[in-house]
Amino acid sequence: MRLLKRSIVLVLMLSFILMAAGCQQSSAPQSQQDTAPASVQQEKNIELIVSAAASMKDAMEEIKELYAQEKTNVTITYNFGSSGSLQQQIEQGAPADVFLSAAAKQMDALKEKGLIIEDTYKELLENKVVLIAPKDSSKVSGFEGLDAEDVQKVALGEPESVPAGKYAKEVLTNLKLWDKVQTKATLGKDVRVVLTWVETGDVDAGIVYGTDAKISDKVKVVETAPEGSHSPVIYPAAVIKDSKNEAAAREFITFLTGDKAKDVFEKYGFSVLAK
Repeated sequence: MRLLKRSIVLVLMLSFILMAAGCQQSSAPQSQQDTAPASVQQEKNIELIVSAAASMKDAMEEIKELYAQEKTNVTITYNFGSSGSLQQQIEQGAPADVFLSAAAKQMDALKEKGLIIEDTYKELLENKVVLIAPKDSSKVSGFEGLDAEDVQKVALGEPESVPAGKYAKEVLTNLKLWDKVQTKATLGKDVRVVLTWVETGDVDAGIVYGTDAKISDKVKVVETAPEGSHSPVIYPAAVIKDSKNEAAAREFITFLTGDKAKDVFEKYGFSVLAK
């Protein structure tokens, strides 16, 4: 009888110990339970904010769809505008993970202030500068014809903040036309505004990128800027230092240098530099 009682006591004690151990395991802090290997955890959803030059809009929207097929957990949110405006936004602390500029000037300004991750800096694309006019217009024969009396309004980007405007001023200055055209100039906040003004006939001519002219059936290219009349139109890319998603931002820039993105960029008239 004593032996039976001892057996029952031992069984009860063992059961109590096992139950206590189970309770301790289930009540472990959440932070400890989250230390499971990454391979058994689902990828978290990530939003990447990409500040990109307005002239890249059509190509980047198409690339966004391609990227979504490869990275189902990453959502790309674009902020399009003039490179100068985007630079200022980033300097003032606006959220951004990636910056795609239409000129080195704006990117270099961020670099000097320590606002980009330098080893992610890539010269991504190259573009051309062209003179355009409304499709059915015969007023403008070329850059040299911009000083003609019947050409009264010429649209270009604001030279101080819009890279396309800076390149336009360089072309006109090198062709010794700036002083004459400046009095006719209508300045836009970005290159797509300039394109729209030409499309609607609000101006007689405009200076934009070759890629802008390519997407519109309402304008015609009158002349491409002569070689050497402006500095190279280079589009650099970089990850912003304050990005909360650095790894994902790096992956996105890598995708932009790949074959799928290259096909899209070339479709819209860009020359791809990065490999």
